[in-house]
Amino acid sequence: MFHDVVIVGAGPVGLMLACELRLAGTPVVVLESGSEPGAQAPGVALNAGVVELLEMRGLMDACRAEGFEFPMAHFAHIWLDPTQLADRYPFNFAIPHSRLVHHLAERARSLGVDLRLGQRVVEVTQDDESVRTRIETPSGEQTVRSRYLVGCDGVDSRVRQAAGIGFPGDEQPFHGTVADLAVGPDSPLGELVGAREYPAGLVAVTPMGPGRVRLLTGEFGVEPPRRDGAPDLAEIQDSVRRIAGVAVTGGTLAWSARWFHVTRLAERYRAGRIFVAGDAAHTHFPLGGQALSTGLDDAVNLGWKLAADLGGRAPEGLLDTYHTERHPAGARACRTTRAQVALLHPLTELRDIVAELVRFPAVNEYLGMMVGGTDTRYPVEPAGGDAHPLAGRRLPGIAAAARSVPGLAEAWAAGHAVLLDLTGDDSLGEAVGGSAKRVTLLRSAPLPHVDAAAVLLRPDGRVAWAAPAGGDTAGLHAALTAVAGAPAQGS
Repeated sequence: MFHDVVIVGAGPVGLMLACELRLAGTPVVVLESGSEPGAQAPGVALNAGVVELLEMRGLMDACRAEGFEFPMAHFAHIWLDPTQLADRYPFNFAIPHSRLVHHLAERARSLGVDLRLGQRVVEVTQDDESVRTRIETPSGEQTVRSRYLVGCDGVDSRVRQAAGIGFPGDEQPFHGTVADLAVGPDSPLGELVGAREYPAGLVAVTPMGPGRVRLLTGEFGVEPPRRDGAPDLAEIQDSVRRIAGVAVTGGTLAWSARWFHVTRLAERYRAGRIFVAGDAAHTHFPLGGQALSTGLDDAVNLGWKLAADLGGRAPEGLLDTYHTERHPAGARACRTTRAQVALLHPLTELRDIVAELVRFPAVNEYLGMMVGGTDTRYPVEPAGGDAHPLAGRRLPGIAAAARSVPGLAEAWAAGHAVLLDLTGDDSLGEAVGGSAKRVTLLRSAPLPHVDAAAVLLRPDGRVAWAAPAGGDTAGLHAALTAVAGAPAQGS
C-alpha cells in the first residue's frame, strides 16, 4: 500500500506531527519500535512555548490534572521571573513527558492516525517518486512505501543515517542518571527538592506525586562508567553522595536511565523526500524543556507544509522553508544550552555576575523568552518595504486572544490558518476571497499587545503578515497564497 506520509518514532515530536497532519486531512502512518509510545521519556518540564502550543491545539487541559504550574524559569539554574515579561506568556508546567506522550497518542488515535507498535526500521531507500522503508515486525519483515518519510526516531536516528544527513557535534566528559523513586516522608531527598549546583555537578529532585520523586544527577568532567544498561539504586545513591555529599538510603527504584552531554545538529533537515525532526535533527544538554519545545516547533512547522504539498496547494519551495526556518532554531538551542552549561560548570564568579544581571528587566525578558522558546522569529520576505515587527513570530498574548476573539480557540484547535480582522469595518472579507475554504476569517476589536489592524496566522500560529494600525493591506494576497495556495485552487 502507498502512503502519503510515514513517521518513524512515536515520541512527542512524531505524535505531534502526526496530529498536525491529520488536522489537515492527511493520512499518516507512525512506526514505533517499542511496545508503548514514550514509556521512558525522562523529561518533566514544559516551558512557556510548549504550554502555549498545547493550549492552541486544545491539549493542555488533559495535562493539567497530572501536573502543576510554576511561575519560574531558569537560565543555567539562575532563576528568572516570568511574571515580569511584557507579553505575559504562560508559566512553565511540570508533568512527566511520558504522560504528555500518552495524551498525544490518545489524540493521534482519535484523529485516525495509523499507529503501529513493534515496528523496527531496517533499511530506507528513496527515489524521485517515493520512499521505501523496510521494517521488522512481530509477524516478519515488510516494506512500507510513502511519498514522504519523517525521522522522529531520536539521536541515533536510522532515518537520518539512511538519508546520508551528517550529524556533526561533540560529546563532553559527563555522566548523568535519571530515576523515578518511591520514597518515604523522611527521605533525605526532601531536602534536595529543586535544582542545585555543586562543584562536581548537579542534583535535581522533582516531586511526581505522593511518595514519588524524579531524581536527576549529573557529574561533569568524568567518563561514563558504562553507556548501556540502566543504573541501579546503589549507583544512583553513590552519585548523589559524590556530588552533594548527602547519604540517600531507602527508596524503591521504579525506573532509571543514563544521559550524557552531547551536542549535535543535523547538517540539513531535508534530503529529497526524507525529513528529520526533534532529537533526530538536534540534540543538546537538557535544560528547562528546550529540547521538547524545539522539537514540537519542528513538528508544527513541517506538518502544515507537508499537508499543503500533498494537497496540491503549496507554493514552489514551501517544503524547503522547513529547513530554512527550523535549522537556525535548532542551532540556537544548541548554542544557548552550551552557554548555560558553561555557567553550570565550573562554578565561577561569572555565574554570580549573570545572576546580578538578571535582576535588570531587559535581561530577565531576553533570557526568559529565550529559555521559554518564545523568542524565535522566522525570516520574512515582505512584498515591499519592511516586514511588520510581528511577522515571523507567534502572536503575543495567545491565551488572551483565544478568550477575546469568538471562534479563535476552535480554529487553532483545528489547525486552521486564521486572518484576524481587527479593523472593525469588515474590510478584509473580499481580500480572502477564494482562500476562504482554507483560511478562517475572524473579526474582533483591537487586542492588547497586538499592535496591528489585521494579522494573518499560519496553521502553526506564526504571523505570516500583519498590517499596521491605520495602514493598508499591501502584501496580503501574496501572504495568503504562501499560506493557503493560490485562491483559484480548491475555491
